[in-house]
Amino acid sequence: MSESSVTKPAPVRRKLSAGPLSTGDKWFFRTTSIAANFAFVLVAFILIFLFIQALPALTSQGLPFVYGTEWNNQQDPIVMQIGPMIWGSLLIGAIGVVFATPLAVSLAYLIVFMLPSRLAKVATTLVDLLAALPSVIIGLWGLFVFSPVASEWGAILNKYLGWVPIFQVKSADNGFGGSPFIAGWIVAIMIVPIITSITREVFSQLDRDLINGALALGGSRFSTFRRVIFPTSAGAVVGGVLLGLGRALGETVAIFYVLQITFNINWGQILEPNGGAVASMILSKFGEATQEEVSGLIAAGLVLFILTLGINFIASIIVNRAQPWRKN
Repeated sequence: MSESSVTKPAPVRRKLSAGPLSTGDKWFFRTTSIAANFAFVLVAFILIFLFIQALPALTSQGLPFVYGTEWNNQQDPIVMQIGPMIWGSLLIGAIGVVFATPLAVSLAYLIVFMLPSRLAKVATTLVDLLAALPSVIIGLWGLFVFSPVASEWGAILNKYLGWVPIFQVKSADNGFGGSPFIAGWIVAIMIVPIITSITREVFSQLDRDLINGALALGGSRFSTFRRVIFPTSAGAVVGGVLLGLGRALGETVAIFYVLQITFNINWGQILEPNGGAVASMILSKFGEATQEEVSGLIAAGLVLFILTLGINFIASIIVNRAQPWRKN
């Protein structure tokens, strides 16, 4: 009988299974689980504390506290309403997102697809350092360096695009300073690193063969980005933008320095020197507030906290669904 006719036994396939966890592994698992769940407990405690402290103001002011337009501590009973501040926070956040998103997506594309690896690491480090800058430093830079430049931009926009409602002003003599336009630019600088980080991570996980194939077939970089890269990563980019918006809504010191806070609702005329934001309003009033006003300011913080928490929660869901590899 030849060797070729001899039937070889089939290889035995052993199913690999994880062995029992050691004592060290068990304690490590318990420790990391406690640390991870502590964040949720801490958020819950903060929410409970804010609600207890804000309850007197919420009870006395009622629902108009959220949408009313007056804050008057000179009359009895005191009137505390934060409608203009909520609208101002959303307006400034939206302006910041509009300015930051193209910058962040372009920067992420540059780092992932165009720069050599060494330069990409340097660019990533610089972006991360921008995220580490304190708000007060960016606020002072915005006040003394950027505001004069942005005021000139505002004057140009009003001159050539004044027929567009958002670029109209009541008086061109205001100097175009202290406006939501300037505050939006400051916020954009602060949220660029967040959006860039999420977008860069998504871009780095895309199938390079698919992208190289599109380029090899004659597609330009722009058409490849528009038809291949962006449709694949759009969900995660939107999630990163919402995370940046949540960061923008809570910005305090930088906006306090560059925005002229008033309780008049600015319905979208971004060059007008009036507006507001919940966080910067709390900062400006807290030092001289009475006990009743402190409760109102904490209530304003509670509203902002819930709004920011909701936006971040939605952003996390979008990012997780757009990045299925995170679940593995």
